[in-house]
Amino acid sequence: MTAPVTVEAVTHRFGAFAALSDIRLEIAAGEYVTLLGPSGCGKTTLLSVLGGFLEPGEGRVLIGGQDMTHVPPAKRPTTTMFQDYALFPHMSLADNVAFGLRMAGVGKRARMSRAAEMLALVGLGEAGAKRPHELSGGQRQRVALARCLAVEPEVLLLDEPLGALDLKLRRSMQDELKAIQRQVGTTFVHVTHDQEEAMAIADRIVVMNAGRIEDEGAPRRIYREPRTLFAAGFMGEINRIPARAVAGRVETPFGPLPATPPAEGGALVACLRPEAVSTAPAAFEIGPARVRDAAFFGTYCRAHLVPEAAPDLTLVAHLPPDALPEEGAVLTLHAEPDALAVFPEE
Repeated sequence: MTAPVTVEAVTHRFGAFAALSDIRLEIAAGEYVTLLGPSGCGKTTLLSVLGGFLEPGEGRVLIGGQDMTHVPPAKRPTTTMFQDYALFPHMSLADNVAFGLRMAGVGKRARMSRAAEMLALVGLGEAGAKRPHELSGGQRQRVALARCLAVEPEVLLLDEPLGALDLKLRRSMQDELKAIQRQVGTTFVHVTHDQEEAMAIADRIVVMNAGRIEDEGAPRRIYREPRTLFAAGFMGEINRIPARAVAGRVETPFGPLPATPPAEGGALVACLRPEAVSTAPAAFEIGPARVRDAAFFGTYCRAHLVPEAAPDLTLVAHLPPDALPEEGAVLTLHAEPDALAVFPEE
């Protein structure tokens, strides 16, 4: 079972603090959406509104076309998976997974059959008799996911479910979450502050800042063509190059860009990803730059460089892994003009 979600002009305040401001969002049935942003941006508050743990001060929440704004969590077609998993230590894994069905009055044989099915789905089909303390963190996370899916929610809400895992396990679980969501077809809404996690699993990313939606779209579009300076900076590392509008074009310390200045005018910022900085010839020449330091990162060399044309500026470049430059070396840097996004300075 799955359902679309509509958030209509939702605003919510905690006293004088606006946690959410006029949030408008459409989530398709079966879509995997991540709410991404820094601490305090409103993403967890929005998840709580979707789950019924908070009633918004203004606006509506519709699930499957039905108004759920004032419906309590237990009566919504949603289930929430929290970061701490909240498994019952005295129960077997099968009983943990079947607990929601037990509360719904499902008979023992049916609920235990469903629990076995869900444990098999998450790769723990032979572990039903075990207790949570016998499992690793990743396995406990799978049990929590199985418990959520056992009740067949139309929408599964995930509140930073991978935050307690180490990097290698987190990446493995990202792949598993995506695969399981594709298999069951349930609408997933996943809160995270991890940009790589959002890009790895989401069909669509919703970038939030200060209670508002800054940008939303497919991961590739958000990363390569962000709509705001905040989204550009939060979705990955950027070099911020000061710029200004002159005679209808964008001037930088390294020369003009073939871009139309934003209509707002004023001071501008040209954003350039580190991987777009290259020593290979390209249309936009940054020019000579001295290596301040460099380090090997496996798939690339990360270098800090001070350009001669802007000695107060330090650029970060991701260079080929077999090209670790020496400190003090001078490299001639280039970039493709379309790799630079231009925004009004915030």
